[in-house]
This record gives sequence, structure tokens and C-alpha cells, in this order.
Amino acid sequence: MARKAQLEREIKRQKAVTKYADLRNELKAKGDYEGLQHLPRDASATRLHSRCMVTGRGRGYMRRFGVSRIVFREKALTGQIPGVKKLSW
Repeated sequence: MARKAQLEREIKRQKAVTKYADLRNELKAKGDYEGLQHLPRDASATRLHSRCMVTGRGRGYMRRFGVSRIVFREKALTGQIPGVKKLSW
């Protein structure tokens, strides 16, 4: 399980991205790359990393469901995800 600090850091980055999004787009449109360098690093959307909503795991993240592969499997087997069932042939 991910540490609480990692989860809080991601939330902080998300807030910074939304706060500076308009300013970043404006500076990019002008071509003012010097001005972009003066913005905080965490204001860039490429610094965001998708994490599982349940465990905070960064690897094996399934974007469609918002959880990691491990949590997805547990929830699917218990029937907590509608429309998902184990495949057998």
C-alpha cells in the first residue's frame, strides 16, 4: 500500500495543475517559454501520476475503473463491479 504522503502529494499536484492551467495555455500560445520556466514544476500536467483510489498503488492502474489490477480482481470476483464476470471457455 502506498504511503499517505504519496497520495497527498498527488492531490497537491492536481490542485497546482488546475490552478495554473489557464496561465500555462496562455504562455504556450504566446510562445513565452521563459515565463513557463518561472511557474512551479508541479503545475505541469505531465507530473501527474494515476493512482488507485483504494490502495494508492501507482502501478497496474486501470483507467476505466480507477483502481489497480489487484483491487479490480478482488472486486470483480465478489461481484462489486457491475457487468464484469470471470471469463471461462
